[in-house]
Amino acid sequence: MKIESIRLKNFKVFRDVHLKDIPPFLIVVGANGAGKTSLFDVFGFLHDCLKGNVRQALDSRGRFREVLSRDSDGDTILIEIQYRMPIAGVNRLVTYSLEIGDKNNIPYVKREILRYKRGRYGSPYRFLDFENGQGFAITNEEDFQRSDEDLDREYQSVASDTLAIKGLGQFEKFKAANAFRQLIEQWHVSDFHISSARGRKEPSGDSEHLSESGDNLPLVARYMFEQHPEQFKKILETMSRRVPGVKTIEPLLTADGYLTLRFQDGAFKTPFLDRYVSDGTIKMFAYMVLLHDPAPHPLLCVEEPENQLYPTLMQELAEEFRGYALRGGQVLVSTHSPDFLNAAELDEVCWLVKKEGGTEVRRAKDDPQICEYMAEGDQLGYLWKQGFFDGADPQ
Repeated sequence: MKIESIRLKNFKVFRDVHLKDIPPFLIVVGANGAGKTSLFDVFGFLHDCLKGNVRQALDSRGRFREVLSRDSDGDTILIEIQYRMPIAGVNRLVTYSLEIGDKNNIPYVKREILRYKRGRYGSPYRFLDFENGQGFAITNEEDFQRSDEDLDREYQSVASDTLAIKGLGQFEKFKAANAFRQLIEQWHVSDFHISSARGRKEPSGDSEHLSESGDNLPLVARYMFEQHPEQFKKILETMSRRVPGVKTIEPLLTADGYLTLRFQDGAFKTPFLDRYVSDGTIKMFAYMVLLHDPAPHPLLCVEEPENQLYPTLMQELAEEFRGYALRGGQVLVSTHSPDFLNAAELDEVCWLVKKEGGTEVRRAKDDPQICEYMAEGDQLGYLWKQGFFDGADPQ
């Protein structure tokens, strides 16, 4: 499933933005405070709404009034995501729309809709439609022999601050809701902390996928070392090329029952533990483990991967992210690195512009001057440094 567009209204700095035609690999640039973190937080917010409820997701972000755009022209927050998914043998465009309001400091789901076209013609049909905790979902949506009017509706009630897809999405009979719930659950919005990745870890817990903070890095490394040795070998080969001296990395179960990482430097006979390794080495290894995951996340969001890493590694790292996207996982990356941006193609870049307190999104492919320079062999990182991304620089 691939996200094709995101529409935001009154969500933080995004008063009314519609980002369309999102590619498998998208790089976002912009000045500090322009909204890069807020854009990525849309996915984290929906993920938190699904894990708990809307109130809890808003409370962790300062409550409703802090998430609602300042000086907004309305009193509700709208998030609308369009994505492609196979339904009855056809790759259909599905729209999920969530509108959140607040009454007496109590947030609620004003409207939640899931819709797509059943046929080539006509308007998209609503397969899930809830308002303030009351609504319906279609139970036989893939019965394309029936007309829209003959589909079976199942009416349900949910708490007014709870997503309908949280409950209904658990059941296979609600196809679109079930698929979208699974999509949100598998999103990975990276919040990597080097200090969390280091040190001894309990040898139990989630070991198949790297966590958002990276605190299970030794567990995932051991899982790949034991269950996917060819993938782990590729990681080691990449590390040895990019980090001088690193010969091998081994997940080690210590005598007292903890798991840690042991690094071997070719210049020394004795291996050493990860607490003696540089921040950049730990971070690069974590990215390699994440990007060589045998089962890619459908969506991967990473902010400023260049931190702690040497500039000449940026273009290769960008290629790794693109390779991940081509294997089936969509990737969104924010960056302040021209070297990283130099590896990007024209349709893979957008930038954020702060204007009168709100943020606009602009695409490199829509700028005639940038397109002309790229056709002549320029690179986007150099064009960005030279000021051709109009409005992207701090004012």
